Amino acid sequence: MTQLPDVSRAPTMADVARVAGVSHQTVSRVLSGHPNVSAKTRSAVMEVIEQLGYRRNSAARALATRRTHTLGVIAVNTTLHGPASTLFGVQEAARERGYLTSAVTLRTLTDTTLTEAMRHLTAWGVEGVIAITPQRDAVRSLTRLEAPCPVVTVEGGHALDLPGVSVDQYLGARMVTEHLLAAGHSTVWHVAGPADWLESEGRTAGWESALRDAGAEVPPVLRGDWSPLSGYQAGQQLAGRALAAGGHGSGLTAVFVANDHMALGVLRAFREVGLRTPADVAVAGFDDTPEAEFFPPPLTTVRQDFRSLGRSSIELLMSHIEGTASGTDHLTIAPELIVRASTARRRTAAED
Repeated sequence: MTQLPDVSRAPTMADVARVAGVSHQTVSRVLSGHPNVSAKTRSAVMEVIEQLGYRRNSAARALATRRTHTLGVIAVNTTLHGPASTLFGVQEAARERGYLTSAVTLRTLTDTTLTEAMRHLTAWGVEGVIAITPQRDAVRSLTRLEAPCPVVTVEGGHALDLPGVSVDQYLGARMVTEHLLAAGHSTVWHVAGPADWLESEGRTAGWESALRDAGAEVPPVLRGDWSPLSGYQAGQQLAGRALAAGGHGSGLTAVFVANDHMALGVLRAFREVGLRTPADVAVAGFDDTPEAEFFPPPLTTVRQDFRSLGRSSIELLMSHIEGTASGTDHLTIAPELIVRASTARRRTAAED
């Protein structure tokens, strides 16, 4: 009977080989799934591995294979719903592929903070990096980065000479604007996000394009910072304009807000002055946050598929790590319009 190893220490591959009566190389082949091992030997080795409670040393495996099975993530503004949900989607997709993630979250992304983040991730031996960069300044910093490993951008637009994955913000904004026009509104007002965010740019461009194609008036844009407070302040301005022009008889009967959190603020501002949604002013948002269907009233919005975004970005990154990338380096995820009570069809004068 082969002597079992000392239980006071963790068993090694050599212990497995000794107890199973095979070579160290045979144990290694069994663990790597090598085909040149008989079924009988493989079964015997796996039985000893289970008996001893052997766990493969990931650090040693990384040294031997030069693969750490770790991916880096650089993310900005993860207190906001979009970046936070994107980060979760990326990490979930990495786990599904058997990879760990090492994430660096930044309040602002500059050349200096990006370089420091990349240096940190490189020290951890990451095989590639996902950069969640929804702001224009962050995108500019990426163009100047000398990365030691493959990099894939998420929500950074497709202007960079880097592989990237984005939700089609332009299409989502067109869909919700066209929905409001089809409901009988002569035009749609817009509360936009911050000017330096690429998502905000895409949503504003889609809204304006839909209005121009329909021959509708393009009202002046109000701008917020993604917060409910900024939406509330914009809503106060819109409510004042609507009431000054005679309430629901004015041209201000529909508002597309660039995210659901600002839409929540707009709804409150309207309620405070007696404007009803959707009877007086219809309101739509963007993101489909978990709370959106419980707003008073439930909010029409545009859903972003963050799981698909994460999965596509990981698959694209893996194709560059493994050298199997094809010619498609810019992937676009289609959004989905979710219609709820906040944009119920506007009644015409004849119907009234």
